Amino acid sequence: MAQDPEHEEEQPESDSVDTSHDLDMVPFYFSQTIEAASEVEVIKGILEANGIPTAMTNEAPGFPNLGYVLTVPRDRLEEARRIIAEQRAAGPEAAAEAEAQSE
Repeated sequence: MAQDPEHEEEQPESDSVDTSHDLDMVPFYFSQTIEAASEVEVIKGILEANGIPTAMTNEAPGFPNLGYVLTVPRDRLEEARRIIAEQRAAGPEAAAEAEAQSE
């Protein structure tokens, strides 16, 4: 592999790797309802729009009734909870208003 001496400083050093558990993905939301896939996609969209990375898994692919899990990084869990609580408190009227403003 060719090396580019001009970009050497961009390579992370091995001792700069974050080995803490702050980036571990932890469960944030779980649902087994018939609307589980839709619910998780909406919550995922809200969180990602606010800069929080997510991962969605189906507990048993091919069997949606066994549930969906949405995970977030451990160090962003409280922020994710706050964002979703604010969205729920604002209600559907706020969502409709935000959508109308974006058109």
